[in-house]
Formats: sequence, C-alpha cells, structure tokens
Amino acid sequence: MASNVTNKTDPRSMNSRVFIGNLNTLVVKKSDVEAIFSKYGKIVGCSVHKGFAFVQYVNERNARAAVAGEDGRMIAGQVLDINLAAEPKVNRGTAGVKRSAAEMYGSSFDLDYDFQRD
Repeated sequence: MASNVTNKTDPRSMNSRVFIGNLNTLVVKKSDVEAIFSKYGKIVGCSVHKGFAFVQYVNERNARAAVAGEDGRMIAGQVLDINLAAEPKVNRGTAGVKRSAAEMYGSSFDLDYDFQRD
C-alpha cells in the first residue's frame, strides 16, 4: 500500500502527481484508486479526499500515461476528470459561479407581470 503523502510541496515531484477529480469517494476507496492507477507505474503516494484524489508516481512519464489512459473514464457512475496536478485544465466551466438572470436567460428576457388591484 502506498503512502498517504503525495508531495504537494516538492517542486521536483509536481509533474509526477496526478489529480483525479469527480471521484465517487462514497464507493471508490484508496485501494481501488491504487489498483486502477498502478498499471501505469509505481505509485509512491495516494491520498483520497471527498470527491477527488491524488496519485504520486515515481516519475512524470508514469503520470502522463495515467492521465492519457484514464481521463474521461467512468468509475462508479461518474466520469473522471484527470490531469497532472502541475498542469490544471483550463475552461473547467463555471461551477459554483453565480450568474444573473440576464446571463441565464439572455438580456432581452422580459418578465411580464399583470397585476390587478381591487
């Protein structure tokens, strides 16, 4: 079993660390993550958190192979979002960003209120 440490502060190991997002951690455990990702190389660290995980490989080549092989794979009903921790994906969408009604419905959206008062 790999260590829980994924060396997030060591700049030399950043390119060998893989981020696994959209992970159903209610079902998928650390041992499952290690089993899935060990086919790409020796894992020296693995940490699982609520909804995501990190896997630390011995080198960048293993990490890049894991990203190429597993990104977009469906596990436990969820499509994984995988990339190198040192190279976060751009255009991840606007999850968590509040939008105004004008943005959601278009600026020409007009509410027609017809109130009658007695």
